[in-house]
Amino acid sequence: MNNLRNRVNLIGNIGMDPKVREIKGGRKMARFTLATTDNYRNSEGEKVSDTQWHNIVVWGNQASFAEKYLHKGQEIAVEGKITHREYTDDKGEKKYFTEVVANQILVLNYRDKQPVITEAGEPVE
Repeated sequence: MNNLRNRVNLIGNIGMDPKVREIKGGRKMARFTLATTDNYRNSEGEKVSDTQWHNIVVWGNQASFAEKYLHKGQEIAVEGKITHREYTDDKGEKKYFTEVVANQILVLNYRDKQPVITEAGEPVE
């Protein structure tokens, strides 16, 4: 049961091309947004679409994978964990962030083969 704690699975569309940067020591980090949409009917029977935006972060080889294979609009599946962090900006105001740190990414609408990135950061085809 321990591996069920703080686990999230999302399927959605990438909202922007991943922004990749190198951190101290040459380690890569990539950030992008993911939109998930729920469709349902309200009490009046009208169809309603509710889109939620999620901040996704990947590290190391996964960041290289994101840089090479992921683009705005693609449908992907993400497995990871939710993290919360805060910092104080230059004006002294506290800023809060909630992110999903991805362990695995599966490209769902890839034209040829569907690459999968694992926790080890190696693409599996």
